[in-house]
Amino acid sequence: QVQLVESGGGLVQAGDSLRLSCAASGRTFSTDTMGWFRQAPGRERDIVAAINWSGGNTYYATSVKDRFTISRDNAKNTVYLQMASLKPEDTAVYYCAASNFYGLQLRKEEYHYWGQGTQVTVSS
Repeated sequence: QVQLVESGGGLVQAGDSLRLSCAASGRTFSTDTMGWFRQAPGRERDIVAAINWSGGNTYYATSVKDRFTISRDNAKNTVYLQMASLKPEDTAVYYCAASNFYGLQLRKEEYHYWGQGTQVTVSS
């Protein structure tokens, strides 16, 4: 059974940092694009960051560029999202996703596997 399990969410204050982790199991994800998405109440699920299979190509949404860093450890089948200088507008449920399409996928429709999400709440 394919599973993506996120962890590391929580309640923090503005300016704090958090690191989210996503542990994958059930298949090999080392050749997949991995992405982090987020969804706030009443909003669409939007991409935050994505990383290709080797880690050599990454994408960041404009709103998180220079504050968030995506990375992966293929030996551990794990992808990370290091979040710094958090703002109240970063509050959302954060989802990890995997795509077995070639390249760097940015659309949620191109992702095949999803985690259950982890809540990140940033207070002002």
